[in-house]
Amino acid sequence: MHPDVYKRPILWILIALLGALSFFYRPTPSAQDISHLISKNTVSLTGRVESFSVSRNHTYNSVVEILSVDHHKAKGRVYARFSQKPPSWKDIISFSGQLQTPYGVDLPGQFNWRRHLANQSVFSEVKSDSFQVIKPAWFGWRWVRQLRRSILNTFSAAFPPELAGIAGGILLGERGDISSELYTAFQDSGAIHLLVASGGNVGFVTIITLWLGSFIGLRRRFLLLLTLGTAGFYTLLAGADAPLVRAYLMAVGACCGYFLGRNSGILQGLLLSCLVIVCFRPAAVFDTGFQMSFLATLAIILCLSNYTISPKWPRWIQFFLQIFLATLASQLALLPIFCNVFYKISVTGLLSNMILVPLASVLMTLSFAYYVATLLKMGILFYFPCLWGLELFKEGVEFFADFRFSALPVTAWNAWKVVAYYSLLFLIFHLPQKQFIRKIWKACVSLAVVAGLLGWYFQIQNRGWLISEWNHRAVIVRAERKTFIFNDGISAEKLQRALVSLGLKQPESILSLGPLKESQVGEKAPFIDIWPGERVCWKNTCLEAQWSLHQTRDGKIWQDVGYSGHKKEEISYCIKIRKKSLCVGSQARFVYLNGQRVIQGKNNQTVSFRW
Repeated sequence: MHPDVYKRPILWILIALLGALSFFYRPTPSAQDISHLISKNTVSLTGRVESFSVSRNHTYNSVVEILSVDHHKAKGRVYARFSQKPPSWKDIISFSGQLQTPYGVDLPGQFNWRRHLANQSVFSEVKSDSFQVIKPAWFGWRWVRQLRRSILNTFSAAFPPELAGIAGGILLGERGDISSELYTAFQDSGAIHLLVASGGNVGFVTIITLWLGSFIGLRRRFLLLLTLGTAGFYTLLAGADAPLVRAYLMAVGACCGYFLGRNSGILQGLLLSCLVIVCFRPAAVFDTGFQMSFLATLAIILCLSNYTISPKWPRWIQFFLQIFLATLASQLALLPIFCNVFYKISVTGLLSNMILVPLASVLMTLSFAYYVATLLKMGILFYFPCLWGLELFKEGVEFFADFRFSALPVTAWNAWKVVAYYSLLFLIFHLPQKQFIRKIWKACVSLAVVAGLLGWYFQIQNRGWLISEWNHRAVIVRAERKTFIFNDGISAEKLQRALVSLGLKQPESILSLGPLKESQVGEKAPFIDIWPGERVCWKNTCLEAQWSLHQTRDGKIWQDVGYSGHKKEEISYCIKIRKKSLCVGSQARFVYLNGQRVIQGKNNQTVSFRW
C-alpha cells in the first residue's frame, strides 16, 4: 500500500472525529427521549421493532423504536421484554408497561448492562405481558425475517442444540443454546469471532456471488449490482449490526469507485464506512464489537498490503499463509482490547484460526446448502456432511481450548501503554516499505518510549478506588507499588476481576472490615491477630489497625474510643507512607486522607482518587 494513503483528508477527518468523541462525548438521552418519562405509572407505548427477538430467561427481548407514548408523539428507543411471545422485526406494535432505568452497577471488570444499552442509544427498558400488532412490516421485511426464522428452525429440528447453535452462529450470528462451557472454549481457542456474523461473512458472500456470476458469464456491471444486492440481503438477514454494515458499506464504496472509473481502494472503503457509522451513531465509538471489527479489518488490510507472498509458491501454501498473516495481524491489533475487556489472551488463536476459519467458511456453505436442499425435500444430500462438519468444528474448538496455555490471564493496560503499543505496531506493519520506514521510525519509536514511560509513571502512583455493589463495598489501595484490599462483602471473584481491570496484580493483603472477630485474620494476609494500635511495615509503608472510623450526617469524622465487648465491634485500617496517611472508614463507605480530606463512596459506582 502506497504511503500516500495517509495524506487523504478523509483519514484525518476520521481520526479527529474519533478523538473528539472519545474525549468529549458520552451517550446521554436527548431532551425528547422517553427515558425522561420513567416513573411508577404504567404507560401505553407504540413503536417499531428494530432488532430480532432474543430469548433470555423465559422472556423475548427486542429493541423498539418508540413512536408514541399514551397516544402522544415521542422519540427514543426502549429495550422491551415480553413474556408470552416474541415480537417480529419491523412490525409496529402497541404494548403497555412501566418504564424503568436499566440495571447497571459500575463495578470494575464487570459487565454493565446500563452502559451497554446506552452505547446502542437505549436508555430505558420495559416489561410487558403481551403486545398487539398495529401495522405489519413491509412484505420485504416479513420475507427476510421469515427466511431467518425458517433457517434457524431447520437447524434446531435437524441437529442437537449445541450444533444447531454453532450452525446458526456461523451463518447468521444467532448462536442459540450454547452452554457456558462451550462458549468459554470458543473464547480460549480464539474462535469466538466465528460465532458472530461479521464482515468476513459479508466478504465471503460477496466472493461466492462474484465467482458464481463469473462462472455463468454475467456482464460485469450487472454482476456487481447483483453482488451488492445479495450482500445487502445477507446483511439484513444476519441482523445488520455494525461489523456487517461496515463490510457492506466497504463493498458499496468499491463498486461506486468502479462505476466512476476510479480505484477507491479497500482502505478508502473502510474509512468511509467507519465515518458513516460514527456520524449516524456516535456511541459506536464505545462499542467493543465496533472497535474490534474496525481494528481487525484495518490491521489485515495493512499487513496483507505490505507483506506480500511470493506467487511462485503453491496455491495451498499461499492460502494458509494469507490466513496466518490475517490472523496474526488481527490478533496483534486486538491485543489491547483482549487485555482491557476480556483480561485474557488466546495463545493458540494463531494456530486454531488457520484451521477453524476455512472450516467455518465450508460450514457456512454446507449449512445454507442443507437448508435449500431441505426445502426441495433433498436435505439428506447435505445432512451428514453438515452434521459431521459441525461435530468436527466443535471438537476442534474444544481441542485447542484444552491446551494448557490456550488462554493466559492478563491485567488491563492504561491509555499510555496502548498508545505505545500501537505506535510500534504501526511501525511493524510497514517494515517492508523501507523508504517510508526511514521517515517515520524515529517518530514512532519516540512516541512509544514517551508513552511507555508515562504509562509506567501513572501505574506506580499511589491511587485508590472505592467500589460499591448495593450493600457491599470495598476499597482498593495502591501504595508504594503494593496493593491492599479492604473488603466489606464483595465476592472474591469480583474483587479479582476488579484488580485485573485496574491493571493491578495480586494484593499484599485482603482484609475484612466486618466485626472485630472476623477482621482479626485477613482473608489473605502475611500477619495474624493485628489489634488496634498495632502495625505491620514494609520499608516505607505501614499498615495500622484502628478502632472504626465513622462519619456524621454533617460530614464530621469520629472514631470508636475502644473495645466495648460488643460482638459487632468494627475495626478500620490506615496506610501510612512518610507524611501521608489513608484511613478506611466504617464498611468502606469513605476514606480519610491525611486527616483532612474525605473521599465519599457512591452506591453502585466506582470512585477513584490519587493521594
